[in-house]
Amino acid sequence: MSIQETIRETVSSTPVVLYMKGTPQFPQCGFSSRAVQLIKACGVAKFATVDVLADPDIRQGIKDYANWPTVPQLYVKGEFIGGSDIMAEMYQSGELQALLKEFA
Repeated sequence: MSIQETIRETVSSTPVVLYMKGTPQFPQCGFSSRAVQLIKACGVAKFATVDVLADPDIRQGIKDYANWPTVPQLYVKGEFIGGSDIMAEMYQSGELQALLKEFA
């Protein structure tokens, strides 16, 4: 299975997936930490994460998959939502809470 197929399988089979640097317990960058905090602030306790630092192929592959140059990247029901800045804007407007309410 190619990296793109692996990513497609992960985002389509898991309702909420965050590709990030590190883990929710030990994020390895401020943007990843903020993304985890925003998801939790929406009441979502169970969501999948993929540590891009653990696999260089995934780290590059996820950037190619979404045509988005940075990590973290949030996917909900297989759809790319954005990185931590977009998530923060969506949270401020209430869009992120509405998007994630069924998973809270």
